[in-house]
Amino acid sequence: MRRALLIALASVGLMAAEPAPAPDQPLPDAGQEARARALFADVRCVVCQHESIADSPAGMAADMRRLVREEVAAGRTDEQVRRGLVDRYGDYILFQPPFRLGTLMLWLGPFALILGAGAALLLRSRRRRPDPDPLSSEEEAALVRLTENKLRRDPDATSPHDGR
Repeated sequence: MRRALLIALASVGLMAAEPAPAPDQPLPDAGQEARARALFADVRCVVCQHESIADSPAGMAADMRRLVREEVAAGRTDEQVRRGLVDRYGDYILFQPPFRLGTLMLWLGPFALILGAGAALLLRSRRRRPDPDPLSSEEEAALVRLTENKLRRDPDATSPHDGR
């Protein structure tokens, strides 16, 4: 009974896995295939997000490679293919998104964070801490009494430097 339950759970896990993508079918024209492969390197995989569709093993990346090959075979220019991908997936799909108002944060965000952190550290280091008020005569007398008692040598104490 326990074995049957484990087999059922394992089969459910296998069914939930993404099926392997179909093998890539390169274009018959070597020039078009070279253009398509160059475009693969510029396009981000929407599943992996840190890999290009040329390097990604995800099924979605295989679909995107097929789409790029179809567009190149249809005679579209590289810019038209990129624009079509951006229209479908957004500016984030490109490893180098265009510089415009909508992508301003993608381009300048890291620099703004570094400058903001530097300004905060600079302001914090320049802030003056107030000097403490001087001790009153009663406080000074109490301090002297406390330190005299602490500095008096204990006659029973030994020191490693006594030479005994």
